Amino acid sequence: MKIEKRNHTVYPIIVPVNYNLKSINFYLYQSDNTLTLIDAGLNNEECWNALAETLKANEFSLQDIAQIYLTHHHVDHVGLVDRIVSEHPIPVYAHPFSIPRLKRERDFMERRVKFFETLYKEADCGEAGQTQVRYLKNALQKNEKKAMQTDIIPFDQAQLDLEIMEVPGHAPDQVSFFHEETGWLFGGDLLIQHISSNALAEPDFEGRRQYPLLQHMDSMKAADSLQPTTVYSGHGEVIQSTSNLVQKRFQEIEDKADKLANLIAEGLTTAATLAKSYYEKRYDSQFPLVMSEILGHLDYLEAKERIEKEQKSGVWHYHLT
Repeated sequence: MKIEKRNHTVYPIIVPVNYNLKSINFYLYQSDNTLTLIDAGLNNEECWNALAETLKANEFSLQDIAQIYLTHHHVDHVGLVDRIVSEHPIPVYAHPFSIPRLKRERDFMERRVKFFETLYKEADCGEAGQTQVRYLKNALQKNEKKAMQTDIIPFDQAQLDLEIMEVPGHAPDQVSFFHEETGWLFGGDLLIQHISSNALAEPDFEGRRQYPLLQHMDSMKAADSLQPTTVYSGHGEVIQSTSNLVQKRFQEIEDKADKLANLIAEGLTTAATLAKSYYEKRYDSQFPLVMSEILGHLDYLEAKERIEKEQKSGVWHYHLT
């Protein structure tokens, strides 16, 4: 399959998966005889074969790809980079914040562990938080060899007819690529048609706390203001009606915030007690994701001046204003 518009062409690479993401999507984008790979799937044979088949079906080879653009550092968007570059040396571009994550720079990764250690203590997570921190500490050693071998070049050195937009929230380094003439937006995980894209708790480069859900909402607004004709998403279907989807996501955020405010009114005052009540068994089975969701919505309620917090014995307690 290919989509052509005004001398520009997109070749979607869609790899179905048997879980809630539905598919891993990445894209070949052709402009002015330059073929760019946007994202690089997972590091598995399914994604590698899908790339090879898409190239062959459109009379390309791996050697025709001129460069790789990454929307963010998550493993399902960068998986084939080292394999591609080992066979065909080409430049790989990403946000500067991607580099310490993809390279697993020791100083940054240690700051990241300390960030989560503090975050979970202040959220009153107890043993669940300690277990997650132990996992992260073990991963420092265990995953050292997973550092990307390819050199990563910041986008300010790239040359392509796409506007690069910073759209943090789902990841601190997430960007989208917009082509104004066609109205195409390569969105990464900013918008997904069938599920909400999670705003994940992550530190900045210095290890400081961010407000990912508020960032994610600003990023969705910014994307919607472009009035894209098509959003090429990192998962699931290609998106044709951006404004409707953004409004749906905003309403979902408001609805969840209302439910948390009701729980606070009932006397649940810490992020962990709210998470246990709201998510029940998923508090243990999906702990990092659950805490990101709860903390993000508490940030949202604070920003709306519906709640306030105070620290007692190192733990944040929330109450209605």
